[in-house]
Formats: sequence, C-alpha cells, structure tokens
Amino acid sequence: MARLLAPIRSTRRMLPTLLGVCAVVYFGYHALQGERGIMTLMQLERRVDQAAVDLRAVEAERDALARNVELMRPTSLDRDMLEERARIVLNYTRPDEVVIMRSDLEDPADPN
Repeated sequence: MARLLAPIRSTRRMLPTLLGVCAVVYFGYHALQGERGIMTLMQLERRVDQAAVDLRAVEAERDALARNVELMRPTSLDRDMLEERARIVLNYTRPDEVVIMRSDLEDPADPN
C-alpha cells in the first residue's frame, strides 16, 4: 500500500514548485508580450521617436513659411520676393528669358 501512495506524496511535494514555475512563466510572458510589457514599450518609444522626427520636419516647414510671410508683409516688403511670387502666380516671364519645360515635374495623376 505504501508503494501505491508514494507517487501521490511526491506529486504533492512537487505541486508548489510546479505552481511557482507556472506563475513565473505566466508573469514573465506578460511582462514581455503583454499590453504593458517591454515589447509594447519599445513600440511606443519607436512611435515617439518617429513623431519627434515628423515634428522637426513640420516645424522647419512652418519656419520657412513664416519667413516667406514676413518677407511679404507691407512693413518689410522684399521686392525680389514680391516679383518671384507674382511671376509664379501669374505665370509671367521676361522677354529675354528662356523657359525649359520639364516632364519630371508634371502631375503623375494626369494621364496626358
């Protein structure tokens, strides 16, 4: 009879260790792959870095536009800037200028 109860006793002794190992595996997995785990943290850090790069690009574009607006204000009107903008908007050229049409600047959505 003692031989029949030996496997049950050894199982009872191993049960806390087995439960402990299962708990460590469970919490370890969720610490790495879970909703608030290390992998998610790394993804968020990459997204924050990309957003910072995008922010710097947008700020540089905004600064360039602000410089152009400042040059077009009546208090600090730059004649060269005014002439450049008027020629672009009105599509004017001087009689002594040569216009070179570039096909690589055409609209890709335009089939013609």
